[in-house]
Amino acid sequence: MAHLVELRDHVSLREYESIAHLSRAVRELREEAASLLPGLKGHRVWMVNSTSHGGGVAELLPPLLAVLRELGVDANWLVMEADDPHFFRLTKRLHNLIHGQGDANLGEAERALYRQVSRDAAKAIERHVSPGDVLVVHDPQPLGAGAFLRKEMDIAAIWRCHIGLDRQTPETRAAWAFLDEYASAYDHAVFTAPEYIPGCLAGRATIIHPAIDPLSHKNRDLSIHKLVGILADGALIPTPGPMLTPPFPKPAKRLQRNGTWAPATEPEDIGLLHRPIVTQVSRWDRLKGFLPLMEGFVALKRDLDSRAGLDEWHRRSVHLARLVLAGPHPESIEDDPEGKEVLAELCKVYASMKPELQADVAIVVLPMSSKKHNALLVNALQRCSDIVVQNSLQEGFGLTVTEAMWKHAAVMGSHAVGLRQQIRPDLDGYLVTNPEDPREIAARLDDLLRDQRKREMLGRSAQQRVHDHFLIFTQVRRWLALISNALDAR
Repeated sequence: MAHLVELRDHVSLREYESIAHLSRAVRELREEAASLLPGLKGHRVWMVNSTSHGGGVAELLPPLLAVLRELGVDANWLVMEADDPHFFRLTKRLHNLIHGQGDANLGEAERALYRQVSRDAAKAIERHVSPGDVLVVHDPQPLGAGAFLRKEMDIAAIWRCHIGLDRQTPETRAAWAFLDEYASAYDHAVFTAPEYIPGCLAGRATIIHPAIDPLSHKNRDLSIHKLVGILADGALIPTPGPMLTPPFPKPAKRLQRNGTWAPATEPEDIGLLHRPIVTQVSRWDRLKGFLPLMEGFVALKRDLDSRAGLDEWHRRSVHLARLVLAGPHPESIEDDPEGKEVLAELCKVYASMKPELQADVAIVVLPMSSKKHNALLVNALQRCSDIVVQNSLQEGFGLTVTEAMWKHAAVMGSHAVGLRQQIRPDLDGYLVTNPEDPREIAARLDDLLRDQRKREMLGRSAQQRVHDHFLIFTQVRRWLALISNALDAR
């Protein structure tokens, strides 16, 4: 019901420090850590979530834990497991309700299921935790388990909620009423935005933004040779000739017109290296806005012939543009049973499109059998993209935007709270007011495809913003302070 995750291939602080534009941030981190570490001696920190791969939390934890360990914190990672598949369907429902979506009728059957699985998970986690430790629980799945442990053990407990909505609705009220008894058991909570904090945690919550690791496989710089090699090895481009590295064991696969899946180079090259590319990379989730994004892109293409007054560059940019919708193979993510359904819905709409429009849309599933290969494919795909979109209806934060901004891509997001915390409109990227309006999406894409200099300016500003606010060093400093305060309060 709970297993320990070992950290591998982590980057050392000395490696970060050797890079000119990161060295100052590392020095500031070391200085702050030196004053806080004496109070953490003898206390272990346990980060608990519900999956070790797929999704933002599973990507956030390894570099965070690795840096904490190198600084001298005894930090560990536990993954909660549940044998009952109905549990993760329930927590996905709670996830959607917190975002203001879904069926708000939660009854005693749902409460009993959540209570029982949480009790079982708490017993499994208890085997690892000792009095005096700090338990940091991520999101609703293990929330109940952590609450039971906090009531039964002499530990400090922090709940890290990565999701939320900036307004109250019947759906959000139902979710928080369901979770209130568990959330209230914690000493402190962490949210991504003040708007997300529910009443039951008012006065006991801190804001910490998620952050990216600039030297991870997903975010590190890629030379042109490595970029082309990754794309070819992962079957995102045809092999240009003899390759130094072997093909990845499992290639990226692209939806074909007959509904089957084949390597992403079929039926033809997507054009990542020579066409204007618009990309969204996310989990297959209705709240990510994949469908209206595809509809908006198709509307832009379909209307091109009837538009007058376009200069040749603008017309050709739209004509050659292709949309890539990419995400993990849904079977690889244990705690998201909705993924298959969302992908199937996209495939159905794709099948109804005219062949000439199908040729300009690539629905791609990226292999998850190797975390490294998956991360490198995402990295290369984002770097090949002229525009990276995150068209979320709701978004807790949106690390896919942070990653693209770091790669100085032109980004287009929605007004979801997590995205507007990152993207300053017309300075770091564009924001769509209504992510369910294909016409607005088409107009924004058209603006960006028309103006290459604008895209370059947005990309430069976006990278600087991530450097200043959303790299791992700032996040670790805030976590150190919070953990130290939690132990002092205890």
